[in-house]
Amino acid sequence: MDDAQAVADAVLYEGYLLYPYRASAAKNQIRWQWGVLMPTGYPGERSSAGCEVLAEPAEGAVLHVRVRFLKLQARTVEVGSSVVPSAVVNGTEYLTWDEAVERSVDVVLPFSSLPHSEPFTVEGDVEVEVLEGARLVRTRRPLTGSLSISVLPLVGPFGGFRVGIEVANTSSASAHSRDSALRHALISAHVLMSLSAGKFLSATDPPEWASVATGECGNDGLWPVLTGDGGTVLCSPIILYDHPSIAPESAGDLYDGTEIDEILTLRTMTLTDDEKREARATDSRAAAIIDRVDNLPPELLDRLHGTVRYLRSVTKEPDSVTVNGVRVAEGSRVRLKPNRRADAHDMFLVDRVAVVHAVLSDVDDGWHVAVALEGEELYAAHGRYRYFAPDEIEPLP
Repeated sequence: MDDAQAVADAVLYEGYLLYPYRASAAKNQIRWQWGVLMPTGYPGERSSAGCEVLAEPAEGAVLHVRVRFLKLQARTVEVGSSVVPSAVVNGTEYLTWDEAVERSVDVVLPFSSLPHSEPFTVEGDVEVEVLEGARLVRTRRPLTGSLSISVLPLVGPFGGFRVGIEVANTSSASAHSRDSALRHALISAHVLMSLSAGKFLSATDPPEWASVATGECGNDGLWPVLTGDGGTVLCSPIILYDHPSIAPESAGDLYDGTEIDEILTLRTMTLTDDEKREARATDSRAAAIIDRVDNLPPELLDRLHGTVRYLRSVTKEPDSVTVNGVRVAEGSRVRLKPNRRADAHDMFLVDRVAVVHAVLSDVDDGWHVAVALEGEELYAAHGRYRYFAPDEIEPLP
């Protein structure tokens, strides 16, 4: 699962804290939007999520399932016996704020032993950090949940299985507000599944034989995407393409994976000293962003600005194309037979005679014939051609 870990972490912390990274910012007043599984019975929000994906396990394969989520950690600042919004200790400000800690549940079992159901419990606890004249109290409430794994053999000669995964919050804590319910919630919940031998099939681009079975898979709050060589699948609360990756130019987390690092980095540089002070007081992760941006070397900033991901060698443009066994090149006379109707005016060009001026190829290795109608030599002299595919021309002697 190591190859999928970086993307899974981006999903885990998506929206954890948004620019300008201050507790007072309006966008940071309503948090925890992705993959939230509330306690059972909380109205208006889901308490479970699941998905199905096709798998081709090898004989003796072992399935490793890891449920990952954030657990809310309420951090309060206390002076004496009172909770206060903030306090300054030795020049450093501390705010009352909701942090989060990572939690995971692992289940490893032979594929042949499925189906399987696994209840789990995450205990609550309290940590106290003593400061000079104040203290920080971090409180985590308990929660319970369950992980269910189902398997169904596919009908037909190709074999394979439909594997289902469901994660549920089974906590029964009564809550009268979203803030209180979040203290018993699974936040940014997602699942990693890995086969020791075999592979999963893509939910977006399955092989032809599996297309019908893939269409019958259900997804409710989670979406499966392949990672690595296909032996691992990330079931994400955010719809992604197969084989997602983190840009190597990214200098670190900004907690908004759908944004452009350069934009967020430049915007963070514009924060005033007071805004940066509040951001550092809000959360240790926000403080790390401010410190990283303040000390970002110019060469790393330059690296964020424009990157070419894909290059291919380009050979000399083809100077001819074969149509109906006849070589067509510059100077060839052809009769136009437009059939693709990309342009309504093509109907007026049917059976017109034209002279070929170039044969070109595009980035998808498709061929195009550039022509000028006989009698339109002036247009051709200025490089104004009409373009047709090879199957839309008929060579003339």
